[in-house]
Amino acid sequence: MPKNQFKTRLQIAKDKLSKKNLDSKNQNSSSFGAAFKLSTELVAAVAVGTIIGFILDKTFGTKPWLIIIFFFVGVVSGIINVIRSAKKMQR
Repeated sequence: MPKNQFKTRLQIAKDKLSKKNLDSKNQNSSSFGAAFKLSTELVAAVAVGTIIGFILDKTFGTKPWLIIIFFFVGVVSGIINVIRSAKKMQR
């Protein structure tokens, strides 16, 4: 086998290996990003629901009922958002 042909084949193999490593790194970082996005969506929905309940409780003087109700509304809406986003990511 000529020396030039060996160098060419070696370079092709190195390129393929570096592309494979780059793809696996991108996939790991995108998985971490997706998990972070889903957890942030859930926490944000619960926080917003609780804050809305707190504000309404102060306004109407119904403490702690609206905080509790809107906390659970936030939890349910957060779970629905996470499921929706997860289905979108699967496609």
